[in-house]
Amino acid sequence: MPIQTFPRLADIDPARWDALLGDHPQPFVRHAFLSSLEDSGSVGGRSGWRAQHQLLSDAQGELIAALPLYRKANSNGEYVFDWGWADACHRAGIEYYPKLLCAVPFSPVTGARLLGDRAAAGQLLDHLTAGLVEMGQSSLHVNFTEPDADAIFHGRDGWLERIGCQFHWQNRGYRDFQDFLDGLTSRKRKQLRKEREHVAGQGIEFDWREGDQLGEAEWDFVYACYANTYHVRGQAPYLTRLFFSLLAERMPKAIRVVLARQGGRSVAMAFSLIGACGLYGRYWGCLADFDRLHFETCFYQGIDQAIAAGLPRFDAGAQGEHKLIRGFEPVITRSWHYLVHPGLHAAVSEFLEQERLGVLRYAEAARDALPYRQD
Repeated sequence: MPIQTFPRLADIDPARWDALLGDHPQPFVRHAFLSSLEDSGSVGGRSGWRAQHQLLSDAQGELIAALPLYRKANSNGEYVFDWGWADACHRAGIEYYPKLLCAVPFSPVTGARLLGDRAAAGQLLDHLTAGLVEMGQSSLHVNFTEPDADAIFHGRDGWLERIGCQFHWQNRGYRDFQDFLDGLTSRKRKQLRKEREHVAGQGIEFDWREGDQLGEAEWDFVYACYANTYHVRGQAPYLTRLFFSLLAERMPKAIRVVLARQGGRSVAMAFSLIGACGLYGRYWGCLADFDRLHFETCFYQGIDQAIAAGLPRFDAGAQGEHKLIRGFEPVITRSWHYLVHPGLHAAVSEFLEQERLGVLRYAEAARDALPYRQD
């Protein structure tokens, strides 16, 4: 069956691509999201991400499987950190870049990576791994996979599993925020309530918007906040200003932005995407310092939104042990790695066995530290 490589998602019909995603697609793998990254210049150029999307069609020309794939010249924006592997290769005289990565750029969110028919997507994987040497690629990586895909990797030789730990808030059918608080220990319940009261005491109010409810001036503010989180660390932001406008045009109903206002003036924002499986907090920023505002804008407002919308969970982003004491539970994430060089494969395999034990111990300790009452 024919396999095609597309360097631009714009060359793929959006309806054909999205038809592979099922009835309730996660927003990050929709054509609108991935094409906005490319068309805005956030992906491509000097970003280190060059699209090489793989499509497999049947004998009648119907698209049956696809991989959102990128040729990587660095490891920026991946959130499954392999800088140590690349450094070890450099010292050993092994070329680590370029490599191939199946992922959503700049988005450490577990979800579909093998799109469409699972068996056909497995054929795409086999085709790629068989041709890595010929293509001049050191490896193939698939980040933040869902359980259905994990079963496909388990049955294939040469793939190494890597686990990580994030913190997600789980909705146990709460009626409102107070109902959530009632499930916490007394000390933590008081802490969260005081944090919310402290922000309200600074005269800060919150305004939730969908993507088509913000004008370009407000998107300028959203971007300024987003970019500032990078600038204060001396880094360049991954996303361009144009990305936000394109996304608001192409998938406005999936966007949720909460604006923090003081005296009628916007002072901070948090940008999220929404899907049937949950709320996904992505970007945050503030143009002035306000005590505890980050916790309210990024966590408590998102919990409020998830409860109101009846969503099963709230993923507020990667890492952050400060989420733990606010009710976000440890969740194991997975990625898969196929390394051509036998010495590199052996060394990474040994490292991952040791790392796995550490991650599992960490997640267990984190679960023991959750603030929920033990009835």
